[in-house]
Amino acid sequence: MTAQPLPRPRPRTLREATLLEAPQLLLSKVRGLSSTHSLTWLACVPVALFGLGVFNLSAKAAELPELNAAFLANNLWLFIATILVIFMNAGFAMVEAGMCRQKNAVNILAKNLFVFALAVTAYWFIGYSLMYGNGDNGWFYFAGLFFDPAVTPEMVEEAALVPTVDFLFQAAFAGTAATIVSGLVAERVKFGEFVVFALVLTAIIYPISGSWQWNGGWLSELGFIDFAGSSIVHSVGAWAGLVGAMLLGPRIGKFVEGRPQAIPGHNMAIATLGALILWIGWYGFNPGSELAMDQYVPYVAVTTTLAAAGGAIAATIVSTMTSGKPDLTMIINGILAGLVSITAGCGNMTLVGSWVAGAVGGIIVVFSVAALDSAGIDDPVGAFSVHGVCGIWGTLVIGLWGVDGMDPGSAGIGLLNGGGISQLGIQAVGCAAYAIWTLITCWIAWQIIGGLFGGIRVTEKEEIEGLDIGEHGMEAYPDFASAK
Repeated sequence: MTAQPLPRPRPRTLREATLLEAPQLLLSKVRGLSSTHSLTWLACVPVALFGLGVFNLSAKAAELPELNAAFLANNLWLFIATILVIFMNAGFAMVEAGMCRQKNAVNILAKNLFVFALAVTAYWFIGYSLMYGNGDNGWFYFAGLFFDPAVTPEMVEEAALVPTVDFLFQAAFAGTAATIVSGLVAERVKFGEFVVFALVLTAIIYPISGSWQWNGGWLSELGFIDFAGSSIVHSVGAWAGLVGAMLLGPRIGKFVEGRPQAIPGHNMAIATLGALILWIGWYGFNPGSELAMDQYVPYVAVTTTLAAAGGAIAATIVSTMTSGKPDLTMIINGILAGLVSITAGCGNMTLVGSWVAGAVGGIIVVFSVAALDSAGIDDPVGAFSVHGVCGIWGTLVIGLWGVDGMDPGSAGIGLLNGGGISQLGIQAVGCAAYAIWTLITCWIAWQIIGGLFGGIRVTEKEEIEGLDIGEHGMEAYPDFASAK
């Protein structure tokens, strides 16, 4: 009797396999990976890649001298400042969403969140090169797409910023300029058309004008001062948004028989939270613009704080005098007005001068909001008054009582403290240059975008129903009754 061969066991299916058996069973289904030798070679791949990465890192590290304390401190500080500036996007989103109506909250949050992703990408692709290319023509210089992230021995020895952290900090500023636009066109602009405009602004319009001052361009050579961007960032964003707001026209119901009507925001709690987030984020915006961790960083932080405090106090007093009761929206805008008012001069202002500059900004913002309403311009959150009007004021005030540096006893450079009228004239030229450039280029950009996509405003039905449903198909508060 011949022995019968033992029956071969039925192959186990993936469903029957244990957690430990499943990966090997899955790999065995792939042709060429069923043998033990194939799996062994496959296991070597990540080991080889890891070894190659370590080799490359070692090779690069060998080219650099030992990292000194100043190099590490400067780059670490700017990285922390960058994180603070990026976090300001949350503040802008909260302020805008809270001061607008519930039916548009999703749209506003989506714009503020997505615009930063767009800004970083556009600025990485072309904007940073346009703004900080190695050019000497005084206007702008295109150094090619993207940027070189290499760290050189000279950077380490001189405690300079590495290109990557410098790019990230500057990209956060570009994102801020685009976010300001969102507030001015809120509750009526098409989402797609807005993001296309944000791409153009952060890739071309903002970088070119920024290079005039921050890359040794013609304004820098003229002697123009804008330490952290009252004009370069804030007024550019405000002028860009103003053009969009004027082309869009006011929201339905904002003006009745030519008279402005109040359209209250739906959540002042998150608007207040947003203002506090922005105040904290400004400690990255202004002190970070020192671009080094030195003895002047705390001084800039104090001038920033005093101006915000002055703006809040002055706006509260004036709004109480004009309306009879303290207005929370004006307290919020007063804080932001004070912060914008010191952004250009935070390194060229005494402590007393900083508080006064912020206080004047707080007064200006109250009357500016009323003036825009009287002019028939619908600015839902007061963005132009805060960033545009106070951006101009913050730039000009340097020419009134600015000083030449942050050291005690620095000479006055303003008209009112012995410096003459020269600096004030230079500051005025800079303000005018940024206004003219932004108005012209952004009008062209908005018109082209509107022509290509059939207008930049949502339909009347979508606006009445709310952009959350019309543009996104969702609501911010689906479990609550909607108050249109």
